[in-house]
Amino acid sequence: MLASMDACVDHILKAIPRDVVLGIPLGVGKPNPLVNALYQRIKANPQRKLRIITALSLERPVGHSDLEKNFLKPLVQRVFGDYPDMDYVKDFRSGKLPPNIEVQEFFMKTGDYLGNANAQMNYISTNYTYAARDMAVQGLNVVAQAVGVKESEAGLRLSLSSNPDLSEEVIECVRAMGQPVMAIGVINRKMPFMPNGADVAPDFFDVVVNDPAGTHDIFAPPNTKVSAADYAIGLHASSLVTDGGTLQIGIGSLGDAIGQALIVRDRHGAEYKHILESLCPAGLDGRELGRFDTGLYGCSEMFVNAFLRLIEAGIIRREVFDDAVLQQLLNSGRIEDQNVTPAMLQTLLEVGRIRSPLAEDDMVFLKRFGILRPEVQLTAHHLKFEDKRCGNDLRDADSFACVTRHMLGSRLTHGIFMTGGFFIGPRDFYERLRTMVPQELAKIDMTRIDFINQLYGNDALKRAQRRQARFMNTTMVMTLLGAAASDALESGQVVSGVGGQYNFVAMSHALADARLIMMLRSTHDNKDGLKSSIVWNYGHVTIPRHLRDVVITEYGIAELRGQSDSEVVKRLIAVADSRFQDELVKQAKAHGKLEAGYEVPACYRHNLPQVLAAKLKPWSQAGLLPDFPFGTDLTDDELNMVRAMKKMKQASYHPSEMLGMAVKSLWERKDAPPAYLERLGLAHGRGFKNKLMRRMFAGNL
Repeated sequence: MLASMDACVDHILKAIPRDVVLGIPLGVGKPNPLVNALYQRIKANPQRKLRIITALSLERPVGHSDLEKNFLKPLVQRVFGDYPDMDYVKDFRSGKLPPNIEVQEFFMKTGDYLGNANAQMNYISTNYTYAARDMAVQGLNVVAQAVGVKESEAGLRLSLSSNPDLSEEVIECVRAMGQPVMAIGVINRKMPFMPNGADVAPDFFDVVVNDPAGTHDIFAPPNTKVSAADYAIGLHASSLVTDGGTLQIGIGSLGDAIGQALIVRDRHGAEYKHILESLCPAGLDGRELGRFDTGLYGCSEMFVNAFLRLIEAGIIRREVFDDAVLQQLLNSGRIEDQNVTPAMLQTLLEVGRIRSPLAEDDMVFLKRFGILRPEVQLTAHHLKFEDKRCGNDLRDADSFACVTRHMLGSRLTHGIFMTGGFFIGPRDFYERLRTMVPQELAKIDMTRIDFINQLYGNDALKRAQRRQARFMNTTMVMTLLGAAASDALESGQVVSGVGGQYNFVAMSHALADARLIMMLRSTHDNKDGLKSSIVWNYGHVTIPRHLRDVVITEYGIAELRGQSDSEVVKRLIAVADSRFQDELVKQAKAHGKLEAGYEVPACYRHNLPQVLAAKLKPWSQAGLLPDFPFGTDLTDDELNMVRAMKKMKQASYHPSEMLGMAVKSLWERKDAPPAYLERLGLAHGRGFKNKLMRRMFAGNL
């Protein structure tokens, strides 16, 4: 164990005289202080070279305009605490990486590197499941990550915490290629200690760094506002989730919308039905409206705040077990529930999961899952518990009676109701994980991504656990023939990355009772103007059209599986924004995919934001669909300022709208609270621009 970052850097540079190729986790599991120390050391020495292979490099927000920068400064200090930004990220963004250092990422923070030539040229396009393999082929010789720690009388334990997703597999891949790799764990005492697949012995690492500088706040993005469009998408998606099934969702406002919609469905059934009725002109046939009497199992590459809220709401609670036969028996009802009974033992015997006489591996299985008490011992041909002793041949009636009377456990153990690969969330998300009672925390398994994102390897177990799975993914653009563009623009500029989307698409088609749910907002608005997110064609595809299944916009659900091209076109136009429907119909007809006389049915002709907002407003006012269903780190004053600044930013995309806003603000002459103006740096300037900005800001409060 090393006591300082500098000592660890010394060790790395001494052990690796050639180029250092450093692999670090995506998201919050990066050991920022160590990475900074190594980066600065090599940056100062042009004779050495460093290549960093990673994904999702995060830094504290700074804002683009002076207004945003002034607003963010106190908020960032309060929310992000002492989280240390990574030096390579700042240089990477600004194009100032030294020539002896290179950064390659396989997933980028959404939209942050558009137009950044260095980032775009060094992007590695790969499915998440194959990321470990593709990192290994880069010649990694150092793998480092932040770890949680637990000290007890039994000794020191470490937790891969937020990132057991790739590290173990990367190390395995590199060593399988016959290459040496140094594994480094940097203790961060603020990382939640996650058990199960994330719990490792210190000797998992070649080097452990226990430097106080390694302990710092975790990157904690505040919850974002859930818009009316987000809620509508989330409500539609929630009505496709089957009780007793499996759920995968992502981060952000759409994930929060789905989580809140599921809670409303479970706790406010009548209101939930009324909301959906208002959103579904074609009726509710095929929708799931009931409570979650059995509960759901969460299985997702990203364990997000919405999942934790669903756990706390008692919706994520269907436990799965790490044994295919046991899980299959539970699914089929041959084992009725998790209470241990003589019938359970008899069933396991009948299907051949355990043998008679019992052998040592049978005992391991029975005790691991709580079917036998942990104190029961197998000696020669007998079972012993306290003063009771009987034969180990369960087909003998007396032995079976003795075992079931004295040696059975009470309830199945080691069940898991949430499986994740990595996590990221707001401040209270980490705090709730740090303070969760051990019995509950033990039901969350942070584990390898090759287990989560594919069926290969232990297929029978995964298929049994992931029954009635609903894989919910977001996309940016959907073509009228059902192809999705989720990671990049048609120019080839990468927006984010493929991540695990393809893996979940593949699983949704490989599992007989699963569905792929692809979600997108029907329009997007930027400096190029308002555009439809459903288009005739697009110059880039992440998911090809032959893998189309369910598509959801704020205006409804398009069931595409097994449909003809013309029917796919009709169903997607039905959930498109009505301002673009006529043009979409025209294009589809021009390319021979719609009959000449086709017209959009009248019930789908009112797909407009103002109509949607009016439908959801009563439920928002009733508190069922709040702007921040899971809370926010922003104060009421900050929320007021954000709303005004967002209106100004939106108007900046459209010159005529901006001009109208400016004229109106000068005419109305509204005032803003002095504290707001002071915060934004607008209180003391006397020039026309400052005066105009002050008036426009006040006019939008």
